[in-house]
Amino acid sequence: MAEFKLHCFSQSGNAYKAALMLALCGADWEPVQVDFFAGEGRRPDWRETVNEMGEAPVLEHKGRNFSQSGVILTYLSRLFGQFAPANEDEDLEVLRWMLFDNHKFTSYFATYRFFYSLSPQPGDPAVLAFLKGRADGAYAIVDKRLTERPFLIGDRATIADISLAGYVFYPQDEHGYDFAASHPGIHAWMQRLRALPGWTGPYELMPGDKFTASR
Repeated sequence: MAEFKLHCFSQSGNAYKAALMLALCGADWEPVQVDFFAGEGRRPDWRETVNEMGEAPVLEHKGRNFSQSGVILTYLSRLFGQFAPANEDEDLEVLRWMLFDNHKFTSYFATYRFFYSLSPQPGDPAVLAFLKGRADGAYAIVDKRLTERPFLIGDRATIADISLAGYVFYPQDEHGYDFAASHPGIHAWMQRLRALPGWTGPYELMPGDKFTASR
């Protein structure tokens, strides 16, 4: 039996953050597929036994369940001593970028991607335009920073990088972004992350087939 279980599904970039961290740390883990699109997370029994918030990912370890990707990344970085902040200043800087990620970088892009390609019904063009504009603004901020340094905090990857990497490795047909052309700083950073030992893409790392629904 694996030491860690991760409740996840391959289309979830937030779940990918946790799965990628486990892979990069060389953890003994196994995925537990969440049938999210069929409403598994809304079932009362699932919320009672797995996560009252009805969300994935959820990490099981030594009788405890951890939810929210930022919490899982923080827990694993402390447990393995990898990708962790080196001091208090770095700790606060990592937290700053992870909060930015959840509030802007991931949130707008992930919602845009869902309506762009995964939603059963095509997204409203006005809604898509709004979400893309907000995502573009957040991505421009990160792209500028990553033209000035190899990783978000400095010369080495931290859980801030793993957090922001949640959705960027999904195929272009799911979101329409050509990062090499539009965000070269982010594209170069992605190549540095790909070079980390243990890096694996979301559809290879988590259960569930790739699909696109609305395009």
